[in-house]
Amino acid sequence: MIKLRKYLKPFFAGILAAIALLFVQAFCDLSLPNYMSDIVNVGIQQKGIESGAPEAVSADGFEFAQIFMNDRQKALLSDSYTLVSATDTDPSGKLYSETYKSIGENGAYILNSGLSDETISEIENAFGTATLALINVMQSDEFGSAMSQNGGQSSPDGSMSLEDVDVAQMYAMKDFILSMPSEVIENAIADAANNSSLASQCAITITGAFYTELGVDMGAYEMNYIVKIGAVMLLIALIGGVSTVMVNFISTRIGTALARNLRKEIFSKVAGFSNSEFDKFSTASLVTRSTNDVMQIQVLLTMGIRMMFYAPIMGIGGIIMAVNKSLSMSWIIAIAVVSIVGLMLVIFSVTLPKFKSMQKLVDRLNLVARETLNGLMVVRAFGREDFEKNRFNKANDNLTDTNLFVSRVMAVMMPAMTLIMNGLSILIIWVGAKYIDRSALQVGDMMAYMQYAMHVVMSFMFISMIFIFVPRASVAAGRIYDVLSTEPKITNPESPAEFVPSKKGLVEIKNVSFKYDGADGYALENINFTAKPGQTTAIIGATGSGKSTLISLIPRFYDATEGEVLVNGVNVRDVNMKELRSKIGYVPQKSVLMTGNIATNIAYGDDNISEEQIKTAAKVAQAESFINEKPEGYEYEIAQGGSNVSGGQRQRLAIARALAINPDIFIFDDSFSALDFKTDAALRAALRQHTADGTVIIVAQRVSTIMNADRIYVIDNGRIVGEGTHKELLKNCREYYEIASSQLSQSEL
Repeated sequence: MIKLRKYLKPFFAGILAAIALLFVQAFCDLSLPNYMSDIVNVGIQQKGIESGAPEAVSADGFEFAQIFMNDRQKALLSDSYTLVSATDTDPSGKLYSETYKSIGENGAYILNSGLSDETISEIENAFGTATLALINVMQSDEFGSAMSQNGGQSSPDGSMSLEDVDVAQMYAMKDFILSMPSEVIENAIADAANNSSLASQCAITITGAFYTELGVDMGAYEMNYIVKIGAVMLLIALIGGVSTVMVNFISTRIGTALARNLRKEIFSKVAGFSNSEFDKFSTASLVTRSTNDVMQIQVLLTMGIRMMFYAPIMGIGGIIMAVNKSLSMSWIIAIAVVSIVGLMLVIFSVTLPKFKSMQKLVDRLNLVARETLNGLMVVRAFGREDFEKNRFNKANDNLTDTNLFVSRVMAVMMPAMTLIMNGLSILIIWVGAKYIDRSALQVGDMMAYMQYAMHVVMSFMFISMIFIFVPRASVAAGRIYDVLSTEPKITNPESPAEFVPSKKGLVEIKNVSFKYDGADGYALENINFTAKPGQTTAIIGATGSGKSTLISLIPRFYDATEGEVLVNGVNVRDVNMKELRSKIGYVPQKSVLMTGNIATNIAYGDDNISEEQIKTAAKVAQAESFINEKPEGYEYEIAQGGSNVSGGQRQRLAIARALAINPDIFIFDDSFSALDFKTDAALRAALRQHTADGTVIIVAQRVSTIMNADRIYVIDNGRIVGEGTHKELLKNCREYYEIASSQLSQSEL
C-alpha cells in the first residue's frame, strides 16, 4: 500500500475523520463497562448511594457519629453541615419535611453546597472510620465483658454488622459506649483508620441507614440512580452507534472511490502502452490487475480502516481500563495476549506464502480461460476439448487447493480464539471471586474487568484479521504499482513538430533496423522504403519475414531501433501520436470490431462523420450489400469482438472504418485474406478510385492482391530483397518469383 500512497492523498481528510470517529467510538465502548460497573456496585449493592458523605443526617445520628471521631473530624463536620428543622426550606423553596418525611423535632444536619471534592472525601472518611470504629468496639473483649457484667439487661446484644446497621440499636448503645474506657474507643478508631477500603463501604452503609431514618424511599432512590446511569449509557451507545455508521460510510466511500480512481489510472496507463509494454504484461494479467487486484485494495480500505485503527485503540484502552479496575489481575490479560499473539504467529507463518501466490494463480486461471474461449473454434476443430478442460481444471484446482489450505488453517483460528476467550472468562471469575471474598474487589468491577478483557481479546482478533487482508492487498498493490509505474517507451515529444504540407501522404523509411525487447537478433535490418501519394505500394514476403513489423513502425506502435521513419516529411518520433495516427487509416491483420451497431463501428475514428460518409465508406469496402440484407441495416448490433458476423464481413467493416476518416495514408495489413477473389477484385477497383490522391500501403501474401501495385517490396528474413513492379520482380527477384509461381498459373506468370 505504501507504493500507492500518492493515490491515497485525496482521501487523507476522510481517513483522519474516520480515525477521529473511531476514537469517539472506542471512548464510548470503553465507557460502557464502567457505567455497568456503577449500576452493579452503586445502583444495586449500594442502593444508589454514590457518596459516603450523607447529604442529610438526623441530629441524633450526627451526635452519635462524633463519638468515634477525632477533634479535626468533628470540626470538619461542624463546618460542613447546617442544622435545619422540618419547617425550613431548601434553596429551591421546598420544605425539608417533604424530602425527609421523618425529620423529627430535633431537626437534621444538611450538607452544605459548594464543598470541594477533597472536603467531601474527608467527610466520607470520617463517617466510614466512625462506623467501622463502632463495629470494632462492639467486637472487642471489653465490650463483651461489660455486657456480661451488665447481665445483658440494659445493653445491646452486640450483633450489629456492616450489612445490617440499625440506627435505633446504635442510639441505644450511646450511654453504654460512653461509659466504657476511653482507651477502647481510641484503639477502635485507630484500627478503623488503618482499613480505608472497609471504611469506605462502612460510610456507604451508614449513609443509607441515615437516609432510611429520615424517611427517604430507598427503593425509589436506587431506581432513580439506575435510570439515570441507564440513560447515560443509552446516550453513549447512541453516540457510539452513530460513530460506527459514519466510519463505515466514510471507509466505504474511500474504498470505492480509490478503487474507481485506480481502475481509471490503470486503464489510462494501459491505453498509452505501446506494443512493447503489452509484450511485458499479458492481457489476462492486466484484466486481473484492474479488477481482482483493485478489489483487494478496496476490501482492505473498507474493512481495514476500522480494523487497523480501532483494534489498537481498543486493545490499548482495554488494557489500561482493566488495570485500573484491578492491577492484581493484570497477569490474566498478559496470558491471554501472549496466547493470541503466539497463535497468530503460527497461523500466519503458514498462510502468508499462500496469500502471496494466490494472485498469480488467479492470473493463470484467467489466462487459461481467456485463451480457451478466444480459440474455441480451434479447440473444437482439433478435438482438444478434453485437453483444454484438463488444463483449466489444473489451474482451477491449484487455486482451489490454495484457497482451501488457507481456509482450513484460518478455520482453526476461530475455535482457538473462542477457547481462549472462554478460558479467560472462567479464570477471571475464579480469581475475581477470591478477591471479592476478601473485599478487595467489587462484583461490578469484576464484571467490567471481564468486558475489558474481552475487548482486548477481540482487538487482537481484529488485528489477526488484518493479517488476512494486508498480505493479499500488499501483493495486489505491488502488481498495480508495476503497471502504473511502467513508463511507455513511446511517448509524445515535449515540443511536437508540424507536418510538411508539401509532403502530404509521403512515407519514408530510412536505414531502419528493429529488434524486439529481449530478442537476440534483429527482426528488421537496414530497411529503406518509400510510399508516395497517389500510388499503391505493396509489401510481400513469407510468413514471419517482418512485413507486419515494418508496417507497425509507421503509426509508431513500435519505435525503430536504428534509422528513422518519416511521415509527411517529419520523423514520427517528433510529432504528436494522435495527430500522426489521424493521418493514417489502419486495417490490422485481425479485424476487431467494437460493441455497438454497424454505423458506430464505421464511424469509430471520428465522432463527426456524417451518415453519407458512413455509407460511402461501406460501399467502397464492399460491405453495403450484406448490410442492406440485415433488417436493421446500419443499426444492426455487433456482438463482442464481431462474433455475429463472418470473417470477410469483419474485414470489410474494418476497411470501411479506415476509409471513413479519409486519411492521407491507408495501410492494409493483409486485410483482404478473408475475401473471395470476386470481392477482392471489386474492392481493389473501388479503392483505386476512392484513394486516388492518398498513399496506399498493402501488406499481402496473395500475389493477385498486389500485382497491379505501383511499387512492390519483397521482404525475406527482415531484409528487402526485391523492389519494383510485378513484371520487374518476376524477372529480377528469385524470392518473388517463387511466391508468384506457387500461386499463379504459368500463363498468368
